[in-house]
Amino acid sequence: MLDLEAINQFRKVLQKLRFRVLAIFLIVVFGMVILSVKPAQTQEPVTLNLLMTAPDAEPWKKGIVKDFEVENPGIRINIIEGPNATDLLENMYTSAFILGDSPYDLINMDVIWTPKFAAAGWLLDLTDKITKQELAAFSQKDVEGRRYKGKLYAVPMRSDVGMLYYRKDLLKEAGFNPPESFDDLVKISQSLQEKTNVNWGYVWQGKQYEGLAAMFVEILEGFGGYWVNPDTLEVGLDKPQTIEAIEFLKNTIKPTEISPAGVTTYQEEETRQIFQNGESVFLRNWPYVWPLANKESSPVDGKIAIKPMVHTKNGSSGACLGGWALGISKSSKHPEEAWKAIKYFTSEAAQRKFILEAGFVPSRRSLFTDPQIVAKYPHYPELLKVVDKAVLRPPIAQYAQVSDILQRYLSAALTNRITPEVAMKNAASETRQLLGR
Repeated sequence: MLDLEAINQFRKVLQKLRFRVLAIFLIVVFGMVILSVKPAQTQEPVTLNLLMTAPDAEPWKKGIVKDFEVENPGIRINIIEGPNATDLLENMYTSAFILGDSPYDLINMDVIWTPKFAAAGWLLDLTDKITKQELAAFSQKDVEGRRYKGKLYAVPMRSDVGMLYYRKDLLKEAGFNPPESFDDLVKISQSLQEKTNVNWGYVWQGKQYEGLAAMFVEILEGFGGYWVNPDTLEVGLDKPQTIEAIEFLKNTIKPTEISPAGVTTYQEEETRQIFQNGESVFLRNWPYVWPLANKESSPVDGKIAIKPMVHTKNGSSGACLGGWALGISKSSKHPEEAWKAIKYFTSEAAQRKFILEAGFVPSRRSLFTDPQIVAKYPHYPELLKVVDKAVLRPPIAQYAQVSDILQRYLSAALTNRITPEVAMKNAASETRQLLGR
């Protein structure tokens, strides 16, 4: 007969064992949970590669990239410093895309690259990523320059436009209002060359390079002409307005002599230095000139103003659109993280801080009149008026070849190697052949 006390003792032992087994089971389960969570906690952050020119890289690294990474610890931006020349930078992007599996996630694009990259299928379509209301906050032309065949492939990061600088002190002393027409520009230039110690009336970029094409689209717009219609691919280089535009540029050298003979060899910096040294009344150039010309050591500090380019009664003011935008490589393994970065970099708060620190031109319209920005850059409201006159170089996939054709023949006409009529007839013919027209 079993002892009742022994049975009770045996039950107590079983109960203790049951609790121990349960405890061990819970420990094992909890450990498995911890182990399953641990990799997520120690996961390496996603790295997005971004190629840009070396001068641009430093303000990016110290500014918005650093701020973005603080707010997004799971994403790192690896900036790869490329050459200073934008055409070499484009070649690096192009080579990487052609070779396949491009290492770049975010694509920092000059406005004229967008059609080429999009047509080649190298970019993600961002059309459905952003609403029309959100896009309306940006400069209209900046957005238009990032579309190809109706689809959006990049979001504007910063704008850039060509404009007319002038010596407001000299014009005021002589009783002139800022010029509105090409005739006004010539008249004021000649008068001030005679009455003051300035050597030249008007300096512009006449060397055979992309800057020549950028300058010329503004003059062409002013005369009511056009280069290539992106919708129909119709070419306007051999139209009367184009010939008139070239004749105006030639006449600034001779017979009016308001521009130096060497202007056909000048790029942006040569013209800036002439103007900044107080040697000319007018200058066609980009926004970067403003802070340099207004340094305390500059002879024209506080003496300059800006306006849109002049025009004829049949034309309109044209400001060639430059600027940069961010897109996403189709080969990127991290498209969602890349889009998150684009949203941050192009946001109003990030752009405001970036502009205040680096001095770039905003792509968001509200920032041109933002009190903080205007306090530091009082000319930005006037700059917005120029931005509103922006004109695009032809947004077509063959832009690089089309530009090369124009540059060659325009340079030949400006340096009297060929007449404007013959030059533009040949340029138009080659362009039509290239475009299959």
